[in-house]
Amino acid sequence: MLRTLKELHDYTIGAADGDIGHVKDLYLDDEAWVVRYLVVETGGWLSGRRVLISPMAIGEPDWSARLLPVSITQAQVENSPDVDSEKPVTRQHEMDYATYYGYPAYWGGVGYWGAGMVPGLMLSGYEGFGTAQDIQPEALNARAQAEAGRDKKPDPHLRSGAAITGYDIHASDGDIGHVSGMLIDDETWAVRYLVVDTSNWWIGHQTLVAPQWIEAVSWADRTVSVGLTRQAIKDAPVYDPSQSFARDNELRLHRHYGRDGYWEPAEVPATERSRV
Repeated sequence: MLRTLKELHDYTIGAADGDIGHVKDLYLDDEAWVVRYLVVETGGWLSGRRVLISPMAIGEPDWSARLLPVSITQAQVENSPDVDSEKPVTRQHEMDYATYYGYPAYWGGVGYWGAGMVPGLMLSGYEGFGTAQDIQPEALNARAQAEAGRDKKPDPHLRSGAAITGYDIHASDGDIGHVSGMLIDDETWAVRYLVVDTSNWWIGHQTLVAPQWIEAVSWADRTVSVGLTRQAIKDAPVYDPSQSFARDNELRLHRHYGRDGYWEPAEVPATERSRV
Protein backbone atom coordinates (compact mmCIF):
# COMPACT_ATOMS: atom_id res chain seq x y z
CA MET A 1 0.00 0.00 0.00
CA LEU A 2 1.09 3.58 -0.58
CA ARG A 3 1.54 5.94 2.36
CA THR A 4 2.01 9.68 2.23
CA LEU A 5 5.05 11.44 3.66
CA LYS A 6 2.66 13.54 5.75
CA GLU A 7 0.92 10.44 7.09
CA LEU A 8 4.19 8.91 8.34
CA HIS A 9 5.10 12.08 10.23
CA ASP A 10 4.76 11.57 14.01
CA TYR A 11 4.30 7.80 13.79
CA THR A 12 5.47 6.18 17.01
CA ILE A 13 8.55 3.94 16.88
CA GLY A 14 7.93 1.25 19.47
CA ALA A 15 10.56 -1.09 20.92
CA ALA A 16 9.97 -4.07 23.21
CA ASP A 17 11.12 -2.06 26.24
CA GLY A 18 9.30 1.19 25.48
CA ASP A 19 8.69 3.78 22.80
CA ILE A 20 11.80 5.20 21.11
CA GLY A 21 10.16 8.33 19.73
CA HIS A 22 8.29 9.80 16.78
CA VAL A 23 9.12 10.05 13.08
CA LYS A 24 10.05 13.61 12.08
CA ASP A 25 11.66 13.09 8.68
CA LEU A 26 12.94 10.50 6.22
CA TYR A 27 16.32 10.17 4.55
CA LEU A 28 15.90 9.23 0.89
CA ASP A 29 18.38 7.68 -1.51
CA ASP A 30 18.06 10.02 -4.50
CA GLU A 31 19.43 7.47 -6.96
CA ALA A 32 17.15 4.54 -6.09
CA TRP A 33 14.43 6.75 -4.54
CA VAL A 34 14.10 4.54 -1.47
CA VAL A 35 13.75 5.52 2.19
CA ARG A 36 17.01 4.50 3.87
CA TYR A 37 16.39 5.89 7.35
CA LEU A 38 13.62 7.32 9.47
CA VAL A 39 14.70 10.36 11.48
CA VAL A 40 13.19 9.84 14.93
CA GLU A 41 12.94 12.39 17.73
CA THR A 42 13.38 10.57 21.02
CA GLY A 43 11.77 13.12 23.32
CA GLY A 44 12.46 13.41 27.04
CA TRP A 45 13.87 9.95 27.74
CA LEU A 46 16.96 10.70 25.64
CA SER A 47 17.06 14.50 25.99
CA GLY A 48 15.36 15.10 22.65
CA ARG A 49 18.11 13.45 20.65
CA ARG A 50 17.33 12.60 17.02
CA VAL A 51 18.35 9.13 15.88
CA LEU A 52 18.21 7.16 12.63
CA ILE A 53 16.13 3.99 12.36
CA SER A 54 16.59 1.70 9.36
CA PRO A 55 13.52 0.12 7.72
CA MET A 56 15.40 -3.15 8.23
CA ALA A 57 14.44 -2.92 11.91
CA ILE A 58 10.71 -2.40 11.32
CA GLY A 59 8.33 -5.27 11.95
CA GLU A 60 4.62 -5.52 11.10
CA PRO A 61 3.22 -1.97 11.34
CA ASP A 62 0.02 -1.16 13.20
CA TRP A 63 -1.32 1.46 10.80
CA SER A 64 -4.49 2.16 12.76
CA ALA A 65 -2.47 2.92 15.90
CA ARG A 66 0.17 4.82 13.91
CA LEU A 67 2.82 2.52 15.35
CA LEU A 68 5.96 1.09 13.74
CA PRO A 69 7.39 -1.68 15.96
CA VAL A 70 11.14 -2.26 15.73
CA SER A 71 13.47 -5.11 16.63
CA ILE A 72 15.83 -2.89 18.61
CA THR A 73 15.64 -1.66 22.20
CA GLN A 74 15.77 1.70 23.92
CA ALA A 75 19.09 0.64 25.43
CA GLN A 76 20.55 -0.05 22.00
CA VAL A 77 19.36 3.31 20.70
CA GLU A 78 20.80 5.11 23.73
CA ASN A 79 24.24 3.60 23.09
CA SER A 80 24.13 3.81 19.29
CA PRO A 81 26.72 5.83 17.32
CA ASP A 82 25.96 9.53 17.17
CA VAL A 83 24.71 10.76 13.80
CA ASP A 84 23.85 14.43 13.34
CA SER A 85 20.59 14.36 11.37
CA GLU A 86 21.15 17.99 10.41
CA LYS A 87 24.34 17.16 8.49
CA PRO A 88 25.22 14.81 5.61
CA VAL A 89 25.45 11.16 6.62
CA THR A 90 28.76 9.72 5.46
CA ARG A 91 29.35 6.13 4.38
CA GLN A 92 31.58 5.87 7.46
CA HIS A 93 28.55 6.77 9.62
CA GLU A 94 26.44 4.19 7.83
CA MET A 95 29.03 1.47 8.32
CA ASP A 96 29.39 2.33 12.01
CA TYR A 97 25.60 2.16 12.26
CA ALA A 98 25.42 -1.17 10.42
CA THR A 99 28.21 -2.66 12.52
CA TYR A 100 26.57 -1.61 15.76
CA TYR A 101 23.17 -3.07 14.89
CA GLY A 102 24.45 -6.06 12.94
CA TYR A 103 22.99 -5.02 9.58
CA PRO A 104 24.40 -5.86 6.16
CA ALA A 105 25.09 -2.95 3.81
CA TYR A 106 22.08 -2.12 1.62
CA TRP A 107 24.21 -0.78 -1.24
CA GLY A 108 25.95 -2.72 -3.98
CA GLY A 109 23.13 -5.08 -4.96
CA VAL A 110 20.68 -5.17 -7.83
CA GLY A 111 17.58 -4.64 -5.67
CA TYR A 112 16.41 -1.82 -3.47
CA TRP A 113 17.97 -3.61 -0.48
CA GLY A 114 21.06 -5.54 -1.49
CA ALA A 115 19.90 -8.28 -3.83
CA GLY A 116 16.26 -8.00 -2.72
CA MET A 117 13.39 -5.57 -2.70
CA VAL A 118 12.22 -5.72 0.93
CA PRO A 119 14.42 -4.43 3.78
CA GLY A 120 13.55 -7.05 6.38
CA LEU A 121 14.71 -9.90 4.15
CA MET A 122 18.27 -8.59 4.30
CA LEU A 123 18.60 -9.84 7.86
CA SER A 124 16.93 -13.22 7.43
CA GLY A 125 18.59 -13.91 4.09
CA TYR A 126 22.07 -12.57 4.70
CA GLU A 127 24.53 -15.29 5.67
CA GLY A 128 26.51 -14.42 8.78
CA PHE A 129 24.03 -11.86 10.10
CA GLY A 130 21.35 -12.46 12.71
CA THR A 131 19.47 -10.09 14.94
CA ALA A 132 21.30 -7.21 16.58
CA GLN A 133 21.36 -9.20 19.83
CA ASP A 134 23.05 -12.17 18.12
CA ILE A 135 25.84 -10.19 16.49
CA GLN A 136 29.33 -9.94 17.87
CA PRO A 137 30.44 -6.41 16.95
CA GLU A 138 34.07 -7.51 16.85
CA ALA A 139 33.26 -9.99 14.09
CA LEU A 140 31.82 -7.23 11.92
CA ASN A 141 34.33 -4.53 12.69
CA ALA A 142 37.06 -5.57 10.26
CA ARG A 143 34.67 -5.73 7.32
CA ALA A 144 32.93 -2.51 8.28
CA GLN A 145 36.17 -0.56 8.58
CA ALA A 146 37.42 -1.91 5.25
CA GLU A 147 34.22 -0.86 3.50
CA ALA A 148 34.06 2.51 5.21
CA GLY A 149 37.66 3.27 4.38
CA ARG A 150 36.85 3.25 0.68
CA ASP A 151 34.65 6.35 0.93
CA LYS A 152 34.76 8.72 3.89
CA LYS A 153 33.22 11.63 2.02
CA PRO A 154 29.65 12.75 2.79
CA ASP A 155 27.20 10.67 0.77
CA PRO A 156 25.44 13.15 -1.53
CA HIS A 157 22.67 10.68 -2.30
CA LEU A 158 20.88 10.84 1.06
CA ARG A 159 18.31 13.62 1.11
CA SER A 160 15.73 14.86 3.57
CA GLY A 161 12.17 14.09 2.48
CA ALA A 162 10.95 17.22 4.25
CA ALA A 163 13.55 19.34 2.47
CA ILE A 164 12.51 18.10 -0.99
CA THR A 165 8.94 19.21 -0.30
CA GLY A 166 8.62 22.62 -1.93
CA TYR A 167 11.04 21.98 -4.79
CA ASP A 168 9.87 23.49 -8.08
CA ILE A 169 8.76 21.13 -10.84
CA HIS A 170 10.03 21.97 -14.33
CA ALA A 171 8.21 20.36 -17.26
CA SER A 172 9.93 20.01 -20.63
CA ASP A 173 8.33 23.31 -21.76
CA GLY A 174 8.25 25.38 -18.58
CA ASP A 175 7.44 25.54 -14.88
CA ILE A 176 4.41 23.61 -13.71
CA GLY A 177 4.24 23.53 -9.91
CA HIS A 178 6.07 22.29 -6.84
CA VAL A 179 6.56 19.10 -4.82
CA SER A 180 3.94 18.99 -2.05
CA GLY A 181 4.48 15.44 -0.84
CA MET A 182 5.35 11.84 -1.68
CA LEU A 183 3.69 8.44 -1.83
CA ILE A 184 5.82 5.69 -0.29
CA ASP A 185 5.42 1.93 -0.70
CA ASP A 186 5.01 0.56 2.84
CA GLU A 187 6.54 -2.82 1.91
CA THR A 188 9.69 -1.85 0.01
CA TRP A 189 9.94 1.74 1.33
CA ALA A 190 10.41 2.93 -2.26
CA VAL A 191 9.18 6.41 -3.20
CA ARG A 192 6.59 5.61 -5.86
CA TYR A 193 5.40 9.14 -6.66
CA LEU A 194 6.03 12.79 -5.98
CA VAL A 195 2.86 14.78 -5.40
CA VAL A 196 2.85 17.84 -7.69
CA ASP A 197 0.82 20.88 -6.67
CA THR A 198 -0.06 22.89 -9.79
CA SER A 199 -2.39 25.34 -8.01
CA ASN A 200 -0.47 28.35 -9.34
CA TRP A 201 -1.77 27.33 -12.77
CA TRP A 202 -4.95 25.34 -12.01
CA ILE A 203 -6.75 25.97 -8.73
CA GLY A 204 -6.65 23.00 -6.38
CA HIS A 205 -5.09 20.68 -8.94
CA GLN A 206 -2.70 18.00 -7.68
CA THR A 207 -1.26 15.14 -9.68
CA LEU A 208 1.59 12.62 -9.46
CA VAL A 209 4.87 11.94 -11.21
CA ALA A 210 7.03 8.86 -10.68
CA PRO A 211 10.74 9.24 -9.85
CA GLN A 212 11.51 7.21 -13.00
CA TRP A 213 10.14 10.11 -15.06
CA ILE A 214 12.56 12.60 -13.51
CA GLU A 215 15.33 13.74 -15.85
CA ALA A 216 17.36 15.81 -13.39
CA VAL A 217 17.31 17.23 -9.88
CA SER A 218 19.18 20.43 -9.02
CA TRP A 219 19.71 20.34 -5.28
CA ALA A 220 21.32 23.77 -5.34
CA ASP A 221 18.41 25.37 -7.22
CA ARG A 222 15.73 23.23 -5.51
CA THR A 223 14.22 22.11 -8.81
CA VAL A 224 13.03 18.78 -10.25
CA SER A 225 12.94 18.45 -14.05
CA VAL A 226 10.61 15.89 -15.60
CA GLY A 227 10.40 14.67 -19.19
CA LEU A 228 6.72 15.57 -19.46
CA THR A 229 4.97 18.55 -21.07
CA ARG A 230 2.91 21.05 -19.11
CA GLN A 231 -0.17 20.04 -21.08
CA ALA A 232 0.37 16.35 -20.33
CA ILE A 233 0.64 17.13 -16.62
CA LYS A 234 -2.44 19.36 -16.78
CA ASP A 235 -4.44 16.56 -18.43
CA ALA A 236 -3.19 13.85 -16.06
CA PRO A 237 -5.58 12.20 -13.58
CA VAL A 238 -6.12 14.42 -10.55
CA TYR A 239 -4.70 13.16 -7.26
CA ASP A 240 -7.07 13.49 -4.29
CA PRO A 241 -5.16 13.08 -1.00
CA SER A 242 -8.41 12.39 0.85
CA GLN A 243 -8.90 9.18 -1.19
CA SER A 244 -6.79 6.02 -1.23
CA PHE A 245 -4.62 5.68 -4.30
CA ALA A 246 -5.15 2.10 -5.47
CA ARG A 247 -3.68 0.06 -8.31
CA ASP A 248 -6.45 1.04 -10.73
CA ASN A 249 -5.58 4.69 -10.09
CA GLU A 250 -1.95 3.90 -10.86
CA LEU A 251 -2.95 2.14 -14.06
CA ARG A 252 -4.84 5.21 -15.28
CA LEU A 253 -1.89 7.46 -14.46
CA HIS A 254 0.64 5.26 -16.26
CA ARG A 255 -1.63 4.80 -19.28
CA HIS A 256 -2.05 8.57 -19.53
CA TYR A 257 1.71 9.02 -19.85
CA GLY A 258 2.30 5.83 -21.84
CA ARG A 259 4.70 4.54 -19.20
CA ASP A 260 5.20 1.02 -17.88
CA GLY A 261 4.30 0.25 -14.29
CA TYR A 262 6.69 -1.03 -11.61
CA TRP A 263 4.34 -3.87 -10.57
CA GLU A 264 4.13 -7.49 -11.69
CA PRO A 265 1.36 -8.42 -14.19
CA ALA A 266 -0.31 -10.61 -11.56
CA GLU A 267 -0.85 -7.51 -9.41
CA VAL A 268 -3.14 -5.94 -12.03
CA PRO A 269 -6.87 -6.50 -11.41
CA ALA A 270 -8.29 -9.13 -13.76
CA THR A 271 -10.76 -6.64 -15.21
CA GLU A 272 -7.88 -4.39 -16.25
CA ARG A 273 -5.39 -6.91 -17.67
CA SER A 274 -6.66 -6.78 -21.24
CA ARG A 275 -6.01 -3.04 -21.28
CA VAL A 276 -2.39 -3.18 -19.98
